[in-house]
Amino acid sequence: MNLIQQSEDFVYNLLKDKLSNLYSYHNFSHTSSVVNAVNELCTKEKVGVEDKEALLVAAWFHDTGYVKGMENHESESVSIATEFLKQHSQSDEFIAKVATFIMATAKEYVPKTHLEKIIKDADYIHIISAEYVSTCELLRLELKNTGYKDFSNLEWATENFDFLLNRHRFYTEFAQKKWQPLKEKNLVKIQKKINKQKEKETFLIEDDFKKREKMEKPERGIDTLFRVTLGNHTRLSGIADSKANILLSVNAIIISIALSTIIPKLDSPKNVHLVIPTFIMLISSVTTIIFAILSTRPKVTSGIFTREDVEDKKVNLMFFGNFYKMPLHEYDWAMNEMMKDRDYLYSTMIKDLYYLGLVLQRKYNLLRIAYNLFMVGIIISVLAFVIAFKSVGV
Repeated sequence: MNLIQQSEDFVYNLLKDKLSNLYSYHNFSHTSSVVNAVNELCTKEKVGVEDKEALLVAAWFHDTGYVKGMENHESESVSIATEFLKQHSQSDEFIAKVATFIMATAKEYVPKTHLEKIIKDADYIHIISAEYVSTCELLRLELKNTGYKDFSNLEWATENFDFLLNRHRFYTEFAQKKWQPLKEKNLVKIQKKINKQKEKETFLIEDDFKKREKMEKPERGIDTLFRVTLGNHTRLSGIADSKANILLSVNAIIISIALSTIIPKLDSPKNVHLVIPTFIMLISSVTTIIFAILSTRPKVTSGIFTREDVEDKKVNLMFFGNFYKMPLHEYDWAMNEMMKDRDYLYSTMIKDLYYLGLVLQRKYNLLRIAYNLFMVGIIISVLAFVIAFKSVGV
């Protein structure tokens, strides 16, 4: 097995076992790409066998220092490569050459020799890839995960554009001729991404502004909704009370007539047949009156709230039963607190409508029972009177 293959096997196992999962970009995949780029450049730039071997070994080891962290990883990479090469009986001259090439991959280093230019160009092979944008996202994720910086979409696109345009250049003749046009294509992609992101952020800002306007000034439609619904609830409550009053009046009249006209005559033996029908009629009327009264009977509440109730948004300040015992200044404070909080205000209005609905449901259920009792009672009473009169006739 030659030295290059041994280097590949060693680096693969090292990164697999010791490299943190936080490094989503500087991993074996990136290292393999750099090695392939070095191989291509060595062929195109007509590099000798020995120099090519040193460059390929350096390419395999140039990011191994990441197993000990991002800081000074080039120096750590040199240490790892040196130890490996010594174990494989490489000369001090060869080891020094590999170390020089690894240090040439440092971000701010400007290559001085032809061979340094080759490994420097190869280390940025990703910028000519058709998958450049997605590859950059892996680097962005790595920087975020390692705590370096969390870039926004626009910040990251701008950073990449500035790097490609102002801070990066190819050094070898082949890369300048063949790779530069591909880099410029990616530069155009990044520019389009920046424009698109700016448009998106502008839209989001405008949308956020519109949402804030809506929050600060409630829509007329919402006000209309609450006004109409509250009006409907109030009218339905009034209708229910009117129906209950009708039942109360009618049955009160029936009972009055019965008490003044029929019952005094029941003492006579000849009217004994009217006792049961009269009793049925009176029971029917009394029961109907009871349910009619229940449907209109108000529910008494405590009429007291605390400041903690208001701060916790637990009290409905729009229902008089929750505040009628409170002093004016406390109610004034509570109402002002509620009006400052849009969510609390609308939540209170919604609760008010909901509980009004529950009251209406109770009213109409009791009224339905009262009307059914009145109807059945009248029918049975009439039938009872008919049967009673017929029995007398017989």
